[in-house]
Parts: sequence; structure tokens; C-alpha cells
Amino acid sequence: MRLTSLRIRLIAVFALVALTAAVSASGIAYWLNRDAVLKRAQDSALNDFRDSLTRNVSEMPLAPDCRDLQALARVVASPPPGLNYQVVVVDAAHPDCTASSLPEQFTLARVPAALRAAVPVARPLGDGNSYRYHLYWQRVVLDGEPFLVGGTRIVPTGPTAYMFKSLGDERADLDTLAWSLGIAALLALVGSALLAQAASATVLRPVQRLGEAARRLGEGRWDTRLEVRGADELADVARTFNSTAEALAAQVEELSAREAASRRFVADMSHELRTPLTAMTAVTDILEDEADALDPMIEPAVRLVVSETRRLSDLVENLMEVTRFDAGTAKLVADEVDIADLIMSCIDGRAWFDAVELDAPRGMVARVDPRRLDVVFANLIGNALKHGGSPVVVRVRTEPRPAHVRTAEGRAVLPPEEQVVVEVRDSGPGIPEDVLPHVFDRFYKADKGRARSEGSGLGLSIAMENARIHGGTITAANAPAKPDGSPGGAVFTLVLPKEPSGGPDGGPADADPPGGSGGRGSAGGVGGAAGGAGVQDGSAGEGAGAGRGQR
Repeated sequence: MRLTSLRIRLIAVFALVALTAAVSASGIAYWLNRDAVLKRAQDSALNDFRDSLTRNVSEMPLAPDCRDLQALARVVASPPPGLNYQVVVVDAAHPDCTASSLPEQFTLARVPAALRAAVPVARPLGDGNSYRYHLYWQRVVLDGEPFLVGGTRIVPTGPTAYMFKSLGDERADLDTLAWSLGIAALLALVGSALLAQAASATVLRPVQRLGEAARRLGEGRWDTRLEVRGADELADVARTFNSTAEALAAQVEELSAREAASRRFVADMSHELRTPLTAMTAVTDILEDEADALDPMIEPAVRLVVSETRRLSDLVENLMEVTRFDAGTAKLVADEVDIADLIMSCIDGRAWFDAVELDAPRGMVARVDPRRLDVVFANLIGNALKHGGSPVVVRVRTEPRPAHVRTAEGRAVLPPEEQVVVEVRDSGPGIPEDVLPHVFDRFYKADKGRARSEGSGLGLSIAMENARIHGGTITAANAPAKPDGSPGGAVFTLVLPKEPSGGPDGGPADADPPGGSGGRGSAGGVGGAAGGAGVQDGSAGEGAGAGRGQR
């Protein structure tokens, strides 16, 4: 359990309250018992001392000598069982004589000075005072043991007596009481912790159920509901959660239905458009070949129709590819391919040799889908040429993948694998910082001021999906400025594992691959040497699969 958990805090609060209450009650009980025990022992000893002294002084001769004083001390120091005090007797008529019932331990010097000064002083008689000499007492510690010391004088010319009563038994009783109260406080603390544990369980168990239900709801299990028990606040929370879950499930179901309908509409529309577009594309090819023989007044319109028909065909192919990714039907047809050869085929099929510098060692083989990877390369290189300008530098290298680690123990459970890194860098001004987070968004165009552009805004998003289906990713960034201060250009980095982690290895191809073999894609994206369709936001061009290249 975390130290900040509610259970720990509840136990701490209960324990603190119980400890405070137990310590307070134990302290009050201790001090009350202490005063009662000491007062009882004190009153018993002082009363007996005064009575015994009064009784025995009256039997002494008028002029007692030192032996009489010694006898008085011994007689007075013979209290009833349980009192056990010693007596010291002095007389002003015999300043050199100090009678003690235990002279080895108790002498006049051991009587506190304040007590010796107060005892011989006579008090004036009056309504509130019937005795000239009072009995005074004081508690002191002698040789580490507590004592009650009392003293008084009976008659003005008589001797002065002091009593030493040990309080060791009372201290032992009070120590036993203190230990008992301490153990009781400790038991109260343990009991409060157990009570807090039981109380927190009744509160936290519904909270835990609520947390588990919320996690299941977050995982998409919309039928998750809580059992409502009782009529307290926690039951209200459970009812609120159930009503919220029902409303959320209804909204998600409605949104899912709308999204599914939208995807079906796009897919159906794309499929319906392919048949007439195929016929239109064939006609436009013929019109393009005969454009030079047409009337000069008609030729611009014919070339516009050709261009727009190709753009519409590219858009339909892009939409169909997007619907496959959304529906999860896009699959890999993986094969052992040399990455350098694949990039070379992409560049060759689109006649980009003069504008692209390739730094890719041969023999760097990875298991990929050549058609989909050709789409990725065509998009990245074509966009670099269009928006950044030549020369475009393509560098390929391998590096180890981060090891898969077991997070609970922190040790590698699988050795690092190699991954292929392809960097495409252009010579342009780079990508604006506010555009970088959105370059892979669908239909996103950096120039909002243009109502129309040659691209559809789907090329980079499709390239990203093709990278992800291989288990890789694409990142966009700006290279550091050059030494002369000019911009370093935009850098797109494709990272792919040598073994694809997405899609079944060697599984069937897409049921309806975009463009078909030797078909047409945007920006020279159709076919290529791989004989597959290409999809990119760029100017229209034909791949090698169509028999010719166009820049």
C-alpha cells in the first residue's frame, strides 16, 4: 500500500485520535491516582506522628536530658505496621544533642532548610488558628529515594521533632500503575488501528469496485455496471456511475454507428467511382495522346480535363486505402527485400535520379511489403522534392532496437533486434513549428490560404499507416541550421523493424489493392518497380509499372 493511500491515512487518523485520547485519559488517571496515593500515605503518617508525639511529650520530665530525647525519638518512631517512619528530636536547651531513631541515616542536617526555619516559628492565636505551632511537611528525594519530611513543636519550651517517611512503596505502586496505563494505551492504539482497518474496508471496498468498473469502462466494456447496496452516499455514487455509464454507452454506440456509416459511405462511394473513373482514365489517356493534334482553342480544356481526372482518381484510391486501414482489413504481403534496391526502384520509376542523392549500402535486407514500402518512399521523397526542393538526400542505416524489458523487474527479457532507419532530408526552409504536430493528420494542409492544392492531404497519413502496419513509425523534424546560417531543411525519419510486427507474415494481399498492378497513383506513386500502387501528395506521374516516368 502506498503511504499516501486513503487506507493508510484513515488508519493514521484513527491511531492518532486513539493515541491522543488514551494518553490524555492515562495521564489524567495517573495524576489523580498519584495524588490520592500520596495524600493517603502522607495524611496517615503525619497524623500518627503528631498523635504519638503529643502523647509521649506529655510523659517526659520538665527538664529532659539527651537520654530522654533519645528515648522519645525511639518511642515516637515505633508507628503501627505499614507507616514505617524515622524520627529526629532536637531541643534548644541541648544544642549539642540530636536524638535520632536511626542516626546512621537520618540527622538534623538532612531536614530541608525551609522546613527547619518554619517549624520553630510560633503563630498568633486567633479565630482561624487554634494552635501556636503547626505541623509542616515537605516531599524530598534523599539518596535517590522519595521521602516525606514533617516537623513540629508541641510546647514553646519543649523539643522539636522531625519525621522521615519513605515513599518508596508508593512510588513502586505508581510505577506499576503507569505501566498498566501505558499497556492500556498501546492496546487502545492497536485496537484503533484494527477498527480503522475494518472501517476503511467498508469505505474503500466500494471505491475499489468503482475504480475497477471505471477501468473496465475505459477498456471499452460498455456493459459494466455497479451493484447498488444500501441508501448511503456510496450507493448514490454507484447509481450515478451506472446512469453515467448507460448514457456514455448510448453515446458511444451512436457515434460508432455514425462512424461505421461514414466509413461505409466512403468505401461505397470510392468503389462506385472506380468504374466510371476507369473509363474516364482510358479516355483521358487517348485525349492526352491526341492533344497536340486538337484545335489550339480546345487543347487547354482537354489537358485540364486530363489533369483533374487523374487527381480525382488519385483521391478515390487514397480514400479506399484509408477505409482499409480504418476497417483493419489492410494486410502485409511480406518478402525479403533489399532496402537499397527498393529505394532505387522507387527513384528510378519516377525519374528522380537527378534530384535525389541516395546513401544506402546494399545487403541491408528486411522482411517488408514492397508495395506498401514503395508507397512510403514515394510520399516522403516526392513531398521533399515538392515542398523542400532538390537535392533531396536519402540515407539508410541500421541500429539496434531498444530491448524489451520487464517493467516490474527492470531486466531485458529479449535481446535487442536491429531496425532499419531511413532519413529523407530536403533542401528547403523546413517545416513551421506550428505545422510539425499536424503533418501526419488527414486532409491537413499547411497553407490554409489556398482553397485548392495539388495534393489531397492524405499522403503522409497513409505513409504513417503503412509504417505502423510494419511495426514502425515515421517522425518529422527540422534539421539544424547549416554553418552559413541557412535552414537545414525538413527531415522525415522512417524506422522499421527487420521483421514486421504488424499483419500476418506472408499473408494474403489486400482484397482490393489501391491502383492494382501497374496502376496509377499520385506523384508518380503508381506501380514503380515493385509493380504496386503508390499514394502521395504530389504532382501526378506514372510509375515504371505503367511503362514510363514523368517528373
